[in-house]
Amino acid sequence: MLKESPPRRPVQMLKSAHDLVFRHVHNSNLIYNTAWEDPRLDRQLMKLDANSRVVMITSAGCNALDYLLDNPAEIHAVDMNYRQNALLELKQALIRQGNFEELFEMFGFGSHAEYAFVYDRVRKTLSEPARKFWDKRISFFNPTSLKKSFYYHGTSGIAAYVMGNALFKLRPNVKNFATCLLDARSLEEQRDAYELFEREIWGPFSNWLLRQPTLMTLLGVPRPQIKLIQDSYPGGLTDYVKDKLRHVFTELPISDNYFWRVYMTGSYTLGCCPNYLKQENQPALKSRVDRLKSYTTTLSGFLREYPGQYTHFVLLDHQDWLAAHDTEALRDEWELILANSAPGAKILMRSAGVNLDFVPDSIRSRVRFFPERTEALHQLDRVGTYGSLHFAEVL
Repeated sequence: MLKESPPRRPVQMLKSAHDLVFRHVHNSNLIYNTAWEDPRLDRQLMKLDANSRVVMITSAGCNALDYLLDNPAEIHAVDMNYRQNALLELKQALIRQGNFEELFEMFGFGSHAEYAFVYDRVRKTLSEPARKFWDKRISFFNPTSLKKSFYYHGTSGIAAYVMGNALFKLRPNVKNFATCLLDARSLEEQRDAYELFEREIWGPFSNWLLRQPTLMTLLGVPRPQIKLIQDSYPGGLTDYVKDKLRHVFTELPISDNYFWRVYMTGSYTLGCCPNYLKQENQPALKSRVDRLKSYTTTLSGFLREYPGQYTHFVLLDHQDWLAAHDTEALRDEWELILANSAPGAKILMRSAGVNLDFVPDSIRSRVRFFPERTEALHQLDRVGTYGSLHFAEVL
């Protein structure tokens, strides 16, 4: 007689439900409408040159375009979500077209009065999956829509929009304090403005909001990363977020922090924006944009299909998820990276945790990490949401 399986504990069921929702959201939506990693740090570590062959996670494509300014031979942007590659393709198409005003209105302001016309002129240059996506979503750039900005679309943008509007309604002066913070002319002014801003944004509602798995899912934070933070940071997730925000807004100049500006206001400015949106960079980007190609697959899938001697790998933080859910896939990915590495290849990654526990033991003797360099640079990260930055060279 078969024995009945013991009932699953409620906590286990909640964890499984969270993971299921996370996978559904990430397999069905554009997640990142802007890159959430600081390329200024990346470029200092990677030292790209004319011989560089880069493999990286696409995300929103901002940093892939940023790396082109260092004149690498080629960049391969890989993402399981075709929507992220569709976003990169649209940026590339507008750069190729060479109309800076249209590029900046679309991706600097996040809207364009003639967005449909702008799209129609570049549509045929996009891949079929990218056309399929934008044919249905190009209204994200409609300035007369409720959200008025592309940067309040995609799941991360929706989360920013919902949080901002909820706080603005609960605390009418939050918007004014945010403006004071963004307009600060010195760190001293920033600190004064942040004291006022911080008092307004933190309270029972915002503390409750941070504990909601749905919000974290929209922001692209999976349960394993939440657990890493809860387990490793004193005070857990709430204190982690509070401390990270305080560091970013009181220790680093706000004048060029385009990461937080875009979610606080819905747009960039000419002086505070990613490098791919700066007019002086357009000639270099236009001449090099075809060196950047995108692929809808896993990193392991790309390396199997396109083996080679690559000089740089930018892994973002996806190994946190692999370490928690699929250790075999994690080991397989590392073996493929090492098998396809040129001598002395460089590997850059981030984590919600503060150490390298996610790197398999069998790999550590084959790469050299440089904590003395990354720990200092991590303090200069304008995003400030990651627990750690890691950089390695293949031995």
